[in-house]
Amino acid sequence: MPWVATADAVIGEASARAGRTRSASVAPSGPVLFARYAYGPNRLGLCGPDDAASLFGEGTEGGDDRELRRLAAGFEGAYPYLELIAGANGIADPLDARVVDAYWLGNAMLSRVTADQLGASLAVRFRPRLGEPAWRWLRASVPAGAKPVHAFHVLDVFPKVGLMRSGQVERVVELVNRCRIRWGRVRSREGDQLVVDAVPLGLVDGKLSLLPARIERITAWHDGRGFVANVAPGDVVSIHWDWACDTLTAGRLARLVGWTRRQLEVANRSI
Repeated sequence: MPWVATADAVIGEASARAGRTRSASVAPSGPVLFARYAYGPNRLGLCGPDDAASLFGEGTEGGDDRELRRLAAGFEGAYPYLELIAGANGIADPLDARVVDAYWLGNAMLSRVTADQLGASLAVRFRPRLGEPAWRWLRASVPAGAKPVHAFHVLDVFPKVGLMRSGQVERVVELVNRCRIRWGRVRSREGDQLVVDAVPLGLVDGKLSLLPARIERITAWHDGRGFVANVAPGDVVSIHWDWACDTLTAGRLARLVGWTRRQLEVANRSI
């Protein structure tokens, strides 16, 4: 039976291993956690400063917070969301681990960001780049339930800023699927790669939807160094582009699945 993309099935697969995962890992600092999720696209030259080697080095070796903070501030897509989440929750540090977790995976802090706050932030960042019809389209996502989580930026902002309107719908869906934070259950390790059952995104009846899992190969280590350790078959890892970012407990996985589904609903209202 395939590992289908329902929240209950996905979380259930991870539950039996959640205790071992928690005891086998130490929670990283906020800057290190940011680096682990930001590295995937950064190494491809898609966002952030042109210094993937530093991002990887600090993210795998414990992290020099000063260097990681400098690098994180250069991510023009992600960093304003971190500032927005932190401000709405009365937290001075945008790279507080709770704030970083909220942005990449989703947590209760997102609920404290009001529609007015998110709308104002989007207006400053994106309205100058969009024509009026496209801006109205993006603005409508806020009252529909958008929150400043990475899934929102990938599923709603990314297409509305121009890609979905290019007419290359299939290519856009492929890019959105790789760019979003997705999850995969580990089958095996092969050198520096993991073979996983990953839950993809696709179009069903013209709407974005999570599909049954498929086998993928993702990179987890470079010369034996990476962001995940003690990974065993049955564990669930988070994936950004083609890089393993973290080993997920059942609780963190549930949040990622839930917030992804929530932002899919928002995005599908305007497709």
